[in-house]
Amino acid sequence: MPEVTKRDYYEVLGVERGADDQTLKGAYRKLALKFHPDRNPGDHEAEEKFKEAAEAYSVLSDGQKRAAYDRYGHQGLQGAAGGAGGFDPNAFSDFSDIFGDLFGDAFGGQGGGRRRNRAQRGDDIRYDLEISFEDMMNGLAAEIQAPRTDPCDRCSATGAEPEDGLTVCPVCRGKGEVIYQQSFLSVRRTCSQCNGRGQIIRRPCTKCKGEAWIRRDRKLKVEIPAGVDTGTRVRLTGEGQPGTNSGPHGDLYVFLSVKEHPVFERQEQDLHCTVPVNVAQAALGTELEVTTLDGDQVVRIPEGTQHGEKVRLKGLGVPRLNGSGRGDLFVHIKVQVPKKLSREQRKLMEQLRDTLPLDNALSEKSVFEKVKDFFA
Repeated sequence: MPEVTKRDYYEVLGVERGADDQTLKGAYRKLALKFHPDRNPGDHEAEEKFKEAAEAYSVLSDGQKRAAYDRYGHQGLQGAAGGAGGFDPNAFSDFSDIFGDLFGDAFGGQGGGRRRNRAQRGDDIRYDLEISFEDMMNGLAAEIQAPRTDPCDRCSATGAEPEDGLTVCPVCRGKGEVIYQQSFLSVRRTCSQCNGRGQIIRRPCTKCKGEAWIRRDRKLKVEIPAGVDTGTRVRLTGEGQPGTNSGPHGDLYVFLSVKEHPVFERQEQDLHCTVPVNVAQAALGTELEVTTLDGDQVVRIPEGTQHGEKVRLKGLGVPRLNGSGRGDLFVHIKVQVPKKLSREQRKLMEQLRDTLPLDNALSEKSVFEKVKDFFA
């Protein structure tokens, strides 16, 4: 039979010959997690690579064995613990920090069982709610129906009938775990038949049909403060999915969207609207009664108001969420030029035209307009 040539241990781990202990440990951890049999069931090649990496690390992590290997190669390990290959079957005894929670109770004795039974917080739930523009301005107490799965109260979340609905798992015999012997190490894994419970359902619960959970729609009241915006979320603590192993409930997040208003446009905490005036009102000035979200307001249009100018009404904007007052309402003036004139109106307009100064020369752009054009 031809002699099997072993690969260089440093090459196996992918490190330089002068690598320190931390580098060796990190390289081995990466390979062990990649080729571990639990992650590659039935893959003989992956299992061999896992063994090869474990053998390399067991030698290079031991100062005495590493010195012998560096000087004499694989022959320098003849007679060392673990046989000619230099592999120590107990090399995994201190590796619980390497594998951590990934393999649970595969390493570290009962540690995995503790993790499996540890209380886990329930998942959070999202609920989308659309509110009107007016409700955004005033705030409201909304009632919603939020879905959630709760433990079945008939079977206490076992999924089995309360009386004689469970039986001992025939695979793990009630232990909740099985032990597999894989060449040089024993791997302890959660029983796939009972998912670690040690029992299986013989008679499913008639209420939850063996699911252990029941979906319910619950009526909840959500206090929505004034001034929220689309994308704002309101958290209802403890109204999410229930936890496992007596863990706390998750939270319910209500995501808000605000309907657009046909008249008012929001820009952060300010509101904007447009009011039309005729040429005479813009030239002479006037007072208009404008309907706002706070009722009718008198808006004074100054004499000589130009198209596009705006009038500011302080404190009539959107409420600030921190309670520090409100933004402002800006009324934009739209000067409307009549498309059709009566005979009398035309005569008056012609008289006005003849009395107004005539200056149709092209005007230079203002500094503001130049800057605006530059950035545009």
